[in-house]
Amino acid sequence: MPGCWKSVWRWRRASRRQAREYRTGSGVSLSKTEFIIANTVVQSTALLPEIQLHLASEDMPIWQMDDAAREAAGVPLPYWAFAWAGGQALARYCLDRPGTVAGKHVLDIGAGSGLEAIAARMAGAAVVEAVDTDPFAILAAELNAKLNNVEIETSTEDLIGQPGGRFGNWDLIMIGDLFFEQPLAKHLEAWLRGLLPTGVEVLIGDPQRTFMPRQGLEKLITYAVPTTSALEDSDLRNASVWRMVE
Repeated sequence: MPGCWKSVWRWRRASRRQAREYRTGSGVSLSKTEFIIANTVVQSTALLPEIQLHLASEDMPIWQMDDAAREAAGVPLPYWAFAWAGGQALARYCLDRPGTVAGKHVLDIGAGSGLEAIAARMAGAAVVEAVDTDPFAILAAELNAKLNNVEIETSTEDLIGQPGGRFGNWDLIMIGDLFFEQPLAKHLEAWLRGLLPTGVEVLIGDPQRTFMPRQGLEKLITYAVPTTSALEDSDLRNASVWRMVE
């Protein structure tokens, strides 16, 4: 993973403590929503032309700043502004196989841009919760849901370790590109495996990140996902959708 993303989870924790307003390089204060809109362009990915998202192009200033400059400016690292390969694979799978989510109560944990949540709702899920502890991600997910004319429920609550959410127990939990850091990955896997005996289905979209589980997974499909070498290690990642099994 590129150097600027090695600190992503450290930033995700720190962002919850930051102020409500952020300053641009010109010294102008922006609300979180204004910051998202000002630093992104509405676009679709090649794999998911049906879905529009607020995404930050690699030539935008927020990608050019190093950690020191970003901290000095009070600008957060925009994890939510990139359609990660695993999330794209999982979203594509939902749209192509709507029976996977139709009529179900779905949780998208670590939702980021809300891509998987939006795809699940478009494919007929009854209730979709997009949850991320980063308030910027939740605002981005809400903006993106409006772009695609779907309704999703959102929350910054940390639900890892919980048996259910505000709307009852889940039928399906989706995880797109969350296995970046070992402590989080271990905590996440233990929670998910504890839910399997209760009948919860778990789908993971991942290009085999370093800390993705290596056992107890059934590969369903693999997609070649166009990406960018500015944020990934190549312009194309093979990302698979996996079902967690007991």
